[in-house]
Amino acid sequence: MAATGTAPEKITRVSVDPREMESFSRMAEDWWNPSGMFRPLHVMNGARIGFIKANLCDHFNRDPETDRPLKGLRILDIGCGGGLLCEPLTRLGATMTGVDALEKNVKTAKTHAKQSELEIDYRHGTIEQLVQSREKPFDAVLNMEVIEHVAGPAEFMKDCGAMVRPGGMMFCSTINRTFKAFTFAILGAEYVMRWLPRGTHQYDKLVKPEELRRWILDAGLSPEPSIGMTLNPLTDKWRISDDLSINYVTVATRP
Repeated sequence: MAATGTAPEKITRVSVDPREMESFSRMAEDWWNPSGMFRPLHVMNGARIGFIKANLCDHFNRDPETDRPLKGLRILDIGCGGGLLCEPLTRLGATMTGVDALEKNVKTAKTHAKQSELEIDYRHGTIEQLVQSREKPFDAVLNMEVIEHVAGPAEFMKDCGAMVRPGGMMFCSTINRTFKAFTFAILGAEYVMRWLPRGTHQYDKLVKPEELRRWILDAGLSPEPSIGMTLNPLTDKWRISDDLSINYVTVATRP
């Protein structure tokens, strides 16, 4: 059964962008449709989970070959959506908390977790509310495909960093602000292939790796070099690469 978690108070902080909430609200019921509006995330999920698992196991000295290598690790998924990351990581043994500013997303996530007989603490709220309520910091924080949708990304990152315990990790993936990313991630994905609704991404809110690195450092964490994530359109598979021109992920640790 899906755990309810503590309901936060009103959403008042600046990281919630009303335009972004309106856009995702229209798609909320489609999270678990692998051929629907969130198909790009379903396709990407294998590479994301593999990358997260490998890095967590390496950092916390876990055996990745066991059935539940993440057992005992508390992980926070910020902007969890319908639970595409929370569910597979729960199956790997992690104790997951998923937070999302859109109530429709949380209801979808809770319903699917219940159907899947998984215990996940889903909460309607924001990262700022967790900080304000003095939530106990986590072993790892996931900030995946979120920062390009928030208002005030530098402050948002500081709040994310505050939820990482000493010795813990943060994963942050996003889209680079380049002409190539505009061509493929916005024009191609939203207007030509129509994998995503038009307006899902705004070019001026995309994030360059050096900007993300500066925000991570300001949050008191130590970032590792960013790593690219590349889609092979012929195989429809994502892989980790050296190409940062579109999608990339940055891992950071709190000393």
